[in-house]
Amino acid sequence: MNKTKNYNFFQTISLVCALVVPLLVTGPFLSDLLISVMSLWFLYFSIHQKLYHKFFNLYFLFFLAFCLVCIISSFFSEKILFSLKSSLFYFRIGVFALLISYLIDQNKNVLNYFYYAFLITFLALILDGYTQYFTGTNIFNIPINESNRVSSFFGDELILGSYLTRLFPLFAALFVIRANKKWWEYFYFFIFLFLIFGLVVISRERTAFFLFILASLYIFIFSSKQYWLKLTLILAIILLITFVKIKENKIYNHLVHSPYIALGLKQNQFYLFSMHHDSLIRTAFSMFLDKPILGHGPKLFRIKCEEKKYRKGYYPCSTHPHHFYVQLLAETGILGFLFLFSLFLYFIYISIRHLYEYFVRKKTLFSDYQICLLAGLLITLWPLVPSGSFFNNYLMILYGLQIGFLGKKL
Repeated sequence: MNKTKNYNFFQTISLVCALVVPLLVTGPFLSDLLISVMSLWFLYFSIHQKLYHKFFNLYFLFFLAFCLVCIISSFFSEKILFSLKSSLFYFRIGVFALLISYLIDQNKNVLNYFYYAFLITFLALILDGYTQYFTGTNIFNIPINESNRVSSFFGDELILGSYLTRLFPLFAALFVIRANKKWWEYFYFFIFLFLIFGLVVISRERTAFFLFILASLYIFIFSSKQYWLKLTLILAIILLITFVKIKENKIYNHLVHSPYIALGLKQNQFYLFSMHHDSLIRTAFSMFLDKPILGHGPKLFRIKCEEKKYRKGYYPCSTHPHHFYVQLLAETGILGFLFLFSLFLYFIYISIRHLYEYFVRKKTLFSDYQICLLAGLLITLWPLVPSGSFFNNYLMILYGLQIGFLGKKL
């Protein structure tokens, strides 16, 4: 393959991969199909081109070890085939991350493709989301939720805030590394962040609201050169919260004065996050105590929580316990849990080391581009808020998408 054809080939692959950003808005099917197809293609391509070294790195091997634990747990579960549906091909998320990393090596334009994919998708969500909030319906005539929770193109799935929050650190990272930015680009980026956080607020997703602020604070504290980004994030948050507190007391009270992200007290009993979440967490923990090593198998909480011996509290059963760490304890045992927990401890270690290098040795361990991506990793690993299902394809694509970018110090 000559240089021109090689360049055009990787241009096409990069464009296809960038489509995952808007496809995530359509639902999990198309985005998961894209991830699966591109992962299988990269496996074939790597074998054909003898790129075996790409797979023999510490992080990917660590991820594969976790996948193996999940598969073994599925084989020892009571519903083997049902559990294997979520664990057998989980490795595709890691392979897609390797593909992104490889594409950056081959064609830096992939960064621009993803940047514009975010720009267009976020702009569409901003226009449609605010239209739905102020008029009651979006451009597809999807009505606003009964509790005035904006969902935009997501419809009945109230995950607009989650989508924006979990991807804005990657969007910020891609903006940071853009060369020769003009003054007006900084201005529109500020407006963009202000409007994005505004959508998170009016979506009334309390976890998304908290995690957006957490990621922003991490970038503010740990970035070293992007003073404009620090100012933009803090100013946008202060202005918006002030405005909401004055104009929309119901939204402000719903987000800020809720026990959703803290310990609560009701009827002289302590509970975690809420009574509902507390019941699910206690149920999951009782399942863990019954099978502490390998758990009951990925995706089996929804089945085992129906059994009387595990049920705890007022609302003991759901599709998952709404907490990553507790879910892994119940479904994959201590072995699966330790992978995630050790990753969180490693994240804390490198963050502290980055601050030490910066303040003591006057050096930086990570670029500001990587700090933005680490902020995205932080809100994935943060254990003190409720979360979705760890084996949810949609969520895993959101998380895995930025891992490929994180490996490159640009």
